[in-house]
Amino acid sequence: MNRYTLITLAAAAAVTLGACSKSNDAAPAASGPRPTLITVTQAETRLMQRVEHSIGQVQSKSAPRVAAEVDGRVVAVAVEVGQHVAQGDVLARLDDKDFRLNHDAAQADTRRLDALIGSQGRQVERLRDMVKNNFTTESVLEDAAAQLEALREQLKAAQARLAVAQRNLERAVVRAPVGGQVEQRNVDVGDYVKVGTPVFQLATRDLLRVRIPFPEAIAAHLRTGLMVELISPTAPDTVIKSPVTEILPMIGSSSRAVMLVTEVHNPGDWQPGSSINAYLILEEFPAAVTVPETSVVRRPAGEVVYVIKDGKAEQRIVSTGIRRGGVIQIINGVTADETVALDGASYLTDKAPVSVQEPR
Repeated sequence: MNRYTLITLAAAAAVTLGACSKSNDAAPAASGPRPTLITVTQAETRLMQRVEHSIGQVQSKSAPRVAAEVDGRVVAVAVEVGQHVAQGDVLARLDDKDFRLNHDAAQADTRRLDALIGSQGRQVERLRDMVKNNFTTESVLEDAAAQLEALREQLKAAQARLAVAQRNLERAVVRAPVGGQVEQRNVDVGDYVKVGTPVFQLATRDLLRVRIPFPEAIAAHLRTGLMVELISPTAPDTVIKSPVTEILPMIGSSSRAVMLVTEVHNPGDWQPGSSINAYLILEEFPAAVTVPETSVVRRPAGEVVYVIKDGKAEQRIVSTGIRRGGVIQIINGVTADETVALDGASYLTDKAPVSVQEPR
């Protein structure tokens, strides 16, 4: 073997030894999957409610139609639509000239009869003294007493006519029977109205009725007494709770909805005709076990929650219930106070190692 061949073999051997040394240096120091970085939370108990949402409408509990109580021509209108009135406020005035004349005539007749009764009463007393002294007969006294009684009956009739005339005079002024808001005005100055003609429509704002439609599908679960939470779009921070007082028997032909009714006292700014958000509470669970929605993961076996123990994820198949406000009711599979995976739960498998990131 010549010198050139020996040098070549030595070089090849050196290259081979160097490659083996590098291969040994790159070997992994440890084996197994790397831990998954997650955050955790505790399963906790809280009140959970099964709620059905709908949009209701506010109505006035009392919406009287104010009608004319006497015939007459409208001479003044004192209010406009949308105006708020108090009980007894003047809404309109009718021509009262005829009523005033009747009143004055009845008043004059009453005064005349008062005077006649006074005179006839004194006459009866004189005749009674004369009968005692035998200056007149008993029959004359009886006639005078009968005339006095007739005058008294005439006075009663005159007083009744005066009361009617006074009442008609008062009815010529149309007043608000209750406090509320003017919703309709059906007359103008110059209109002639008869008894019973509707002239105004009022709506009270103190006590309100809320009509709420709900799907026919939940009709079997509806009953009076269920609580409903009402929230006005104009005041979202004010929640009014009220029981269902009535379930209308007819299902709407077009909407196929069941109409529920509840009554509430106006919290201050609710207007008849406005819409309202209604949340009907169908069921309540005062101590339901709950976890955040992020903790519940869908797997082929069903919905699962990963409970963290000793640095590993333990897969639990769970039965879920109500979902509301970002949390889910756990009916079984997890108990309160167990630590469950939160962020990163969807990347876990059963028995997978985890690294818990502390909350910032």
